[in-house]
Amino acid sequence: MIKKIIFWLIISIIIIFTFNNIIKKKNIPIINYSNFLSDIENNKIKKIKINGKKINVLTTNNNKYYTYIPIYDNNLLKNIIKKNIILNTTPLEEQNIISSTMISWFPIIIIITLWVFLIKKIYKNGNNSFIFNKSKAKISKKKNNIILFKDIAGCDEAKEEVKEIVEYLKKPKKFKKLGGKLPKGILMIGPPGTGKTLLAKAIASEAKVPFYNISGSDFVEMFVGVGASRVRDMFNKAKKNLPCIIFIDEIDAIGRKRSNYINNGNDEREQTLNQILVEMDGFDKNKGIIIIGATNRPDILDPALMRPGRFDRKVIIDLPDIKGRKQIIKIHTKNIPLNKDINFNIIAKSTPGFSGADLSNLVNESALLAAKNNKKNISMKEFEISKDKIIMGTERKSLIMTKKQKELSAYHESGHTIIGELLSEHDPVHKVTIIPRGKTLGLTFFLPKGNEISISKKKLESKICTLYGGRLAEEIIYGEENISIGSSNDIKIATTIAKNMITKWGYSNKIGPILLEKNNNNYYINQNNIEISNYTLKIIEQEIKKIIKKNYLKAKKILLDNINILHTMKDQLIKYETLNRKQIKKIIFYNKNINNK
Repeated sequence: MIKKIIFWLIISIIIIFTFNNIIKKKNIPIINYSNFLSDIENNKIKKIKINGKKINVLTTNNNKYYTYIPIYDNNLLKNIIKKNIILNTTPLEEQNIISSTMISWFPIIIIITLWVFLIKKIYKNGNNSFIFNKSKAKISKKKNNIILFKDIAGCDEAKEEVKEIVEYLKKPKKFKKLGGKLPKGILMIGPPGTGKTLLAKAIASEAKVPFYNISGSDFVEMFVGVGASRVRDMFNKAKKNLPCIIFIDEIDAIGRKRSNYINNGNDEREQTLNQILVEMDGFDKNKGIIIIGATNRPDILDPALMRPGRFDRKVIIDLPDIKGRKQIIKIHTKNIPLNKDINFNIIAKSTPGFSGADLSNLVNESALLAAKNNKKNISMKEFEISKDKIIMGTERKSLIMTKKQKELSAYHESGHTIIGELLSEHDPVHKVTIIPRGKTLGLTFFLPKGNEISISKKKLESKICTLYGGRLAEEIIYGEENISIGSSNDIKIATTIAKNMITKWGYSNKIGPILLEKNNNNYYINQNNIEISNYTLKIIEQEIKKIIKKNYLKAKKILLDNINILHTMKDQLIKYETLNRKQIKKIIFYNKNINNK
């Protein structure tokens, strides 16, 4: 501390001294030599100090200036003595070597000092951004990043698979007795946001070993060889903290399949990959280092990276099911005040396809909304609004719909709702709304009864029926000439389902259970890559149309048989804008009883 104070005190004195000299110089004017000679002749000069070619002058009016002798002048000294001018008796300005040197060298000294100070600061903080060949891997601090298996949900199978690694790191002798070896690498495969990074941190926390984390893109630079050098440096650092874990996120950035072209031998990415392969299972055995890689694109990784001895374990972390989503929401809300009306089962069921990151975002959005409305806790209402916002987008309050447009939207969504609710094979309707959100003017939301592991032909056809419900409602009420373009996405999804039923899932008696893949607008038989004939293409087209027509007519009959429900639901949607499941069931049940009477 004292050294720092002395250092900055010296710097301050130098700055003050230098600037004082500069200011002094700036205040004394300079005149030309001829005017100086004229002042001598006119007896205007009192004192003179000659310093080389520089002449400092004090006039009889006590004004100071200076000039320079352009050439050697023999008469100058005679004129000075003749006029009784004091020469070199009282110096007007001391010009010493130290001050002149400091003035000239001061900027360079300051720049060097600052540069040394900056470099020391960079090394002290462990920031090697200016050093290309140093690894950017960061070691996590145990106190700040303690994540345990209990803090992770929705991937129970993956946790069970990696618990063996934790036990090995804790008790290596137990496994070595039977000849067991520590796995070199674990490859975590799964969609974004499913908790791959969290699980890697949990392994390190549970085993109480150092945890290095780095992104695949941090290895690659514009200079060839930098990535390989960083890999070597990363492993050298890890060797000092054995056993330890190195986590490489987005490993596909450097682990892509290598090119077959000879000219690409100096490619930076390939050299980096080659170095990783050597470090993982080369001549130099790196015992005690476990590498965990994370990717959502395992199909593009190099085969050498996937073989035994490199990434020995492949851990699949998929999107969570209903049970997993429920556990994840509970973890994210354990320190948040919740209302008594919170139903975790409904939230879990209404968020199919949500990853752990999506559910965390849902909880956060709900908390922000509750705080915005000055509430003391989060209720089910906030979760519903936040979920709709994430799935469909923000409400378009600025969009003003006419009475006719609102009515058309109400009929359209009522068509989807009625068919979806009356078909027993279809998922039950959760709610329907005609509030514009994002690109949609309304939405019918279905809630699955459970996890969709396998879907039957009957359910696929029920989905096609429901998708055409909106278009059919418009056709029945307004006629074919007045059908809107709002069904374009419904038609697209329905056609895709029908096409897959024929070409992938074998639901056509004429085509049979054959997988047909499309490539460059042509269909091929999968195993033998045989291009199919035009005759078969026509059959595929006919079969798709057949499925669409069958379910289109089925949906139309359902709506015509329940036209009273269609009108009633339209009226209720215009009145309330959003209907929940209880309201929908009430409308259908009431009108069914009237029709039966």
